[in-house]
Amino acid sequence: MTTPSPTVRTTRPLIMGRNGAVATNHPVATQAGLDVLRAGGNAVDAAVAIALTLGVVEPHMSGIGGDGFYHVVDGRTGKSSIFNGTGAAPRAATAERFPAIKGGIPVNGPESVSTPGMIAGLSAMHRAVATRSWESLFEPAIDAASNGFAATHAYRFFTGENAARIGVDPNTRATFLGTDGKAPDLGAIIRQPALAATMKAIARDGAEAFYRGKLAAKIAAGLSAAATLITVEDLAACSAEEPAPIAITYRGFEVRQTPPNSMGFTLLQELKITECFDIARMGFASADHVHTLVEAKKRAFLDRERHAADPRHYKAPMDKLLSDDHAREHAAKIDMQRSAHLPVNLSPGGGDTTYFAVVDKHGNCVSAIQSLNNAFGSGVTAGDTGILLNNRMAYWHLEDGHPNRLRPGQRVRHTMNAPVIMKDGKPWCIFGTPGADKQVQVNLQVAVAMMDFGLDPQQAIEAPRWSSNQPGDEANYPHTSEDSLTIETSFPPETLAALEKRGHKLKRVKPYEAPCSIEAIRILENGVRMAASDPRRDGWAGAY
Repeated sequence: MTTPSPTVRTTRPLIMGRNGAVATNHPVATQAGLDVLRAGGNAVDAAVAIALTLGVVEPHMSGIGGDGFYHVVDGRTGKSSIFNGTGAAPRAATAERFPAIKGGIPVNGPESVSTPGMIAGLSAMHRAVATRSWESLFEPAIDAASNGFAATHAYRFFTGENAARIGVDPNTRATFLGTDGKAPDLGAIIRQPALAATMKAIARDGAEAFYRGKLAAKIAAGLSAAATLITVEDLAACSAEEPAPIAITYRGFEVRQTPPNSMGFTLLQELKITECFDIARMGFASADHVHTLVEAKKRAFLDRERHAADPRHYKAPMDKLLSDDHAREHAAKIDMQRSAHLPVNLSPGGGDTTYFAVVDKHGNCVSAIQSLNNAFGSGVTAGDTGILLNNRMAYWHLEDGHPNRLRPGQRVRHTMNAPVIMKDGKPWCIFGTPGADKQVQVNLQVAVAMMDFGLDPQQAIEAPRWSSNQPGDEANYPHTSEDSLTIETSFPPETLAALEKRGHKLKRVKPYEAPCSIEAIRILENGVRMAASDPRRDGWAGAY
């Protein structure tokens, strides 16, 4: 590895400890996780508490009305376990139902809601690995819902940007907006008593109550009153899956990922294509470095569009997609002097998600990601349950023959992914980010910064960032016709100029204004945990 670039300055310190570490997108959730670890809980105990708390204090990003993927690594054996907590399309949600509606599947409102799977995923993970009682892990989330949390700058931004979405449903509006229907003041207390009551019932009676008990009947009634397509039968049919992880090798590391219906394989493909180039010799933040990663991303997204789907309906040729030969074929088509024009047909989904990482004193790790899809999801609350509902239905395709075509009872293709980097059979780095299609792009940049250039996780997170937008096939997807490279102006001027010369259409943004919000924990050979958090949102890292 090369010496870290001295030009990578950070605004936040790298947090280090030898026992436990947590990195989440909100300080209250980070504190909840650290409290569980300090009290003797393991990484999964902390992860359950964090996941639930994030759903309360970051309601614009995730919650029990949404979905999640949870990737657990056993610190002793190095074995990975995946818990897929993503729900299915309701039985009434057929592709034929939506073409008559202008614009296809609504992005907002009741018909955009799919069955929530997060509680099922957390419950499956808890049953398999946790040491603390299910009920006890709800305590910080219930406290935050009952007593409230203070509105942050990020919360005010997202409520302001989405006031129209939030304002339609009276329950949602009363909970999250100020009395004037606008974003609340900085530091205003946001209380969710109805959600607190629902969480108390789930804590007491278990996940079964959410899907098949008395609470499920109450939730179903709220879903019906809100005019969603979800029925009590859809809730009863929901259960988590525990698929095997997928993995590649990269320059002596092993990178593991969540398999489809997650698009985690796209990050692995990006890395395999990148491995065909001597990135370290190009120089960090050089035009060659950026160009190579952008072009690798574009080519991987071609395969993503062809093969990302629910594996119960469509089995992707994963062995081929992650093979060295396939990576070399892609790499050979990259022109180092010219930006490629490679359209993909994207669905009009959102990217408002949250990611967190946990490592305990035994080296057990959790890489986790959860989402409502768009900010505040559908904007719909399920009656008087306090459950804010997702708008994940918006991620389906409707055209015949597409592997991600809407099918009742199937899981949609998710951009969510929860990577882990292993070294010599042990966890080396747990990291990830929200950001829809941008997730695997930013994860790629951070992974390469650490593995090829030797940056520490805080340096890698705060380094200059880009995101590539590929245009849609204009004949079928005119709404996604932009072809651009969003890039922070903290890149060297000569890099920006050289990228433009190669045909990249730059969309310049200020430092720390490019998308995504990485959280990461590196584990050193001496046991030190390096916890890092992105200043681009409310994230905070802690270790002890």
